[in-house]
Amino acid sequence: MEDFDFNITIVGLGLIGGSYAMALKDLNPKNIWAVDIDKNALKTAQELGIIDQGYVDPEIPLKNSDIVILCIYPNLAIEFIKEQMDHFKTGAIITDTAGIKEKLLSKINGFVRTDIDFIGGHPMAGREYKGLSFASKDIFDGANYILTPIEQNKKENIQRIEYMIKGIGCKNIIKIDPKKHDEIIAFTSQLPHIVAAALMNGAKEENTHLFVAGSFKDATRVARMNTKLWSELLIENRENTIEQIERFEKYMTEIKNTIINNDQVTLEELFENARGKREEFIEKCMK
Repeated sequence: MEDFDFNITIVGLGLIGGSYAMALKDLNPKNIWAVDIDKNALKTAQELGIIDQGYVDPEIPLKNSDIVILCIYPNLAIEFIKEQMDHFKTGAIITDTAGIKEKLLSKINGFVRTDIDFIGGHPMAGREYKGLSFASKDIFDGANYILTPIEQNKKENIQRIEYMIKGIGCKNIIKIDPKKHDEIIAFTSQLPHIVAAALMNGAKEENTHLFVAGSFKDATRVARMNTKLWSELLIENRENTIEQIERFEKYMTEIKNTIINNDQVTLEELFENARGKREEFIEKCMK
């Protein structure tokens, strides 16, 4: 694909939406439009030159958009597509950036027009902050990007989305079943946020900050999360989330029991196993 001569609309100019707008400039699309209820965010984005035009009312840009990128909460994305169904351009590609996939795809594909292609997506990129002011095209550099295409998605549309993903700087594109996506993400993304929150909520001492080094800071970084978004993600993926919490509790109990039993040999073995897996994990991430 030699050019990317499309009209693109980004719905939601927060951290991911703003970063998308910045990164898409390198692909030189025909137009980058944005839809948001925050007029100040739209004004700022136009002043920064990362969008060509901002809209509170989505009807105008949607009627002319070849690609629509939803950078909003999962349930809001479902509502948005349903409410704006009559306004999407014939042949439009819609994709999203939500951290859950099975319910979202099931709902949307239950009512989406047959002349529109919805392709589920999830960039493995972001920060623990929210809002346009923290947006940066650099968050996609070297990142992984998950796609959850289904049988009715057109091959050429998937290729266009893949081209866009590579164009904004992502390194690997992983295609996976929506159900499997939610199972894995419950462990790699949702469980760490739960653990970080539990650690911070368990900080009893007022002067805890005077007794921490890198390990506590690293382990609790994501506790500074978008609480509304993450509450929705965990509830909507509740079965997988609970399964991962219970699995984590099992391994915590295993370590606790070695300490109760004064079993240093087994404790060292558990730690050595974890250390080895971490080293292997880092090596794979560097490839």
